[in-house]
Amino acid sequence: MSFPVSQAFGVSVNLKAIVISRCCCIINNVVINCGVRPYKHNRIVGGQNADVGEWPWQVSLHFKTSGHVCGCTNVCVFNLCNSAEITKPSYFSVPLHIDNIQDGSVQKRTLKNIITHPNYDSMTYDYDISLLELSDPLNFTNTVHPICLPASTHVFSAGSVAQILQKAEVKVINDTVCNMVTEGQVTSRMMCSGYLTGGVDACQGDSGGPLVCRSDVGKWFQAGIVSWGEGCARRNKPGIYTRVTKLRDWIREITNI
Repeated sequence: MSFPVSQAFGVSVNLKAIVISRCCCIINNVVINCGVRPYKHNRIVGGQNADVGEWPWQVSLHFKTSGHVCGCTNVCVFNLCNSAEITKPSYFSVPLHIDNIQDGSVQKRTLKNIITHPNYDSMTYDYDISLLELSDPLNFTNTVHPICLPASTHVFSAGSVAQILQKAEVKVINDTVCNMVTEGQVTSRMMCSGYLTGGVDACQGDSGGPLVCRSDVGKWFQAGIVSWGEGCARRNKPGIYTRVTKLRDWIREITNI
């Protein structure tokens, strides 16, 4: 079973997604720093709704007039999504959101191109990642901003805190434990995150959404993309994410980012 991100903040595009970027990018001769949240928001303590501008790289992919399908992450020129299920760019649009999907002030973009990893396996969800090229560039603001892409050598240590939308705080699970509880279903391009006790997880509608971690210098990097799982928030059934670092070279090859 695969799932997509239920609520988008920053950019709206429905696809299993991940975002990749350099520490900064240059658009129209303006340097854009990735992984920062310029908007001065008030955090919602103990709640599940993300605050305005809290996750400015979040994208919601929409299919025709059906509304939100899944999530993506904004990385300068491209959006990174996880799923080879999207094949016809003309069917999708990408609204850029500040607060919620019903917000009338969103930036909307159509898709120019969809590039799916050539080794994507629809049975196992291995190499579950796609790159979406927008028809027109985004207007970066305090509430629409790109995420940072980690180096292929970066290690997101087991036990480190990560966050996903709608929002939830989860833990990166050790690869050995991950392989054991999934009975060997995970590949090196996948990672587990959540809690073995259950209770917190991504679910249907969250596919393609980002699993992000904050670095020591305060920048946010995308560690994973919501990919699949057995049910939602079940005991010993953590969420499975596409591991961005393992696909970093492919992303650079396609985007030059």
